[in-house]
Amino acid sequence: MDATNQFLGSEKIGTLMRKYAIPCIISLLVGTLYNIVDQIFIANASYLGSYGNAANTVVFPLTVVALSIAVLVGDGCCAFVSISLGRSEADKAKHSVGNAVILAVASSLVLTAIYLIFADAIIAMFGGTVNEETFRYAQEYFFYISLGIPFYMFGQAMNPIIRADGNPKFAMASTLTGAVINIILDPLFIFGCKWGMMGAAVATVIGQIATAALSVWYLLHMRIIRPGQGDFSLNKKICGRMLVLGITSFLSQISLVAAMADINNMLRKYGALDPVFGLEEYAQIPMAVVGIVMKFFQIVISIVVGMAAGCIPIVGYNMGAGKARRVRDLFTRLLIAEAAVGAVALIFAEGFPQQFINIFGAANESSYYTEFAIRAFRTYLCMMILACVNKACFIFLQAVGRALASTMLSLFREVVFGVGFALLLPVFFGLDGVLYSMPVSDVLTFLISVFIIRNTYQKLNAEGVAIA
Repeated sequence: MDATNQFLGSEKIGTLMRKYAIPCIISLLVGTLYNIVDQIFIANASYLGSYGNAANTVVFPLTVVALSIAVLVGDGCCAFVSISLGRSEADKAKHSVGNAVILAVASSLVLTAIYLIFADAIIAMFGGTVNEETFRYAQEYFFYISLGIPFYMFGQAMNPIIRADGNPKFAMASTLTGAVINIILDPLFIFGCKWGMMGAAVATVIGQIATAALSVWYLLHMRIIRPGQGDFSLNKKICGRMLVLGITSFLSQISLVAAMADINNMLRKYGALDPVFGLEEYAQIPMAVVGIVMKFFQIVISIVVGMAAGCIPIVGYNMGAGKARRVRDLFTRLLIAEAAVGAVALIFAEGFPQQFINIFGAANESSYYTEFAIRAFRTYLCMMILACVNKACFIFLQAVGRALASTMLSLFREVVFGVGFALLLPVFFGLDGVLYSMPVSDVLTFLISVFIIRNTYQKLNAEGVAIA
């Protein structure tokens, strides 16, 4: 088994990054596109419009809750497996995969039950009461999306585990299959059958079922890590270590949910005080617009996280094998690549906001919609380069086993700064304060990241130094 993965410790870093990062990027992009594709078709359906757009924005963070739990298990298992294989501890790797399967299934069923039982309260918590029409659409969309949660979470949790098994292409293909099905069914259900929000949700769930089915098939035909029956019994020590390694992925997602809940409610609260958006017919516009901006941000972050998370097996194996210099070289390349992605994203956000807005049905909306959307793009995303570098730093620290440093940095960015400024700045700047919260948070987080990056380089300076 170890021989199968030895190339991770010897092949050129650039080659390994391309081999593992590109499929991971595509997998995450495709996963992100589920909700985005729904929103594009919803926004361009004249009978749904900005009300459906706002409803999609309300439900989106609730799908991220499911994703956060899935990546907690999946990314944690991926890192654990990679480090274990680097240390030639195959039995621990197999046991962790078996435990990850049980945790993913159990947690998804619990979350589905919570969503179905407390649906109305949860929708209200995320700003769905901005007006009656938005609430009704959110209820419809959320019900069917909740039914697909077990399939969605299982597919997302297994994706990084499949990569750790040395098959990033299959991980990509399984996610891509589900997304293609969603893209085909969305226009059929929304425009052809006129099923509205239900149609968008059902198309998404069918795609998620396909991805989950492919993941189950792969689990039964794993190439390197083949868990036996006994490996599915929960082991407290393995589960604990695995979840610690995955906590940064969890926090980066779940804290986004907290920020989005606060942002949605701040938009509702301060939008009501605005002379334009305080009117009933325009009340849903700020929420719909910020939802679109966040979707663009999620596309960029999917690329950023994909590059970093795709390198987890490479980093984990080389750390386990004591090859710290290779890890250092990879970190350098990763930071440069992430900054470059941020720079390209910044050019698009600042230079072409109108084009992105048009994709989401701006032609069917008022001039107030367009004006606020352009301002939102240019303000909210003005520090994209720093945001990308920060995300890369979080995940790299997770991959080398520095779970505490990674967790603390992620907590500061997503909870202390992200949530804190989303609540504080609107008090002074109204709706614009919501838009300022993102760049301010990224600047302050980057200042902390600089010190952690420097410290990481120092610890990786000597060959064979263990950083964890």
